[in-house]
Amino acid sequence: MTMAAQELEALLRQAFSDAEITIDDLAGDGDHYRAVIRSAAFAGKSRVAQHQMVYAALQGRMGGDLHALALETSPK
Repeated sequence: MTMAAQELEALLRQAFSDAEITIDDLAGDGDHYRAVIRSAAFAGKSRVAQHQMVYAALQGRMGGDLHALALETSPK
């Protein structure tokens, strides 16, 4: 099973409504993405905490529908 980039972005926008989000399909297979996310929600949070917030937003799809996600997160 794979996840469309639009579905990935929708989940991220639901969690980070103010975010600037860029998603790239790295392999063209709907399974390996890079996401760049800038959100005020990340302010004051460590990189690890920011990434944990993103994984929580994916509602358990990481490792299932979504095989690989390279993350770049930063506060807005």
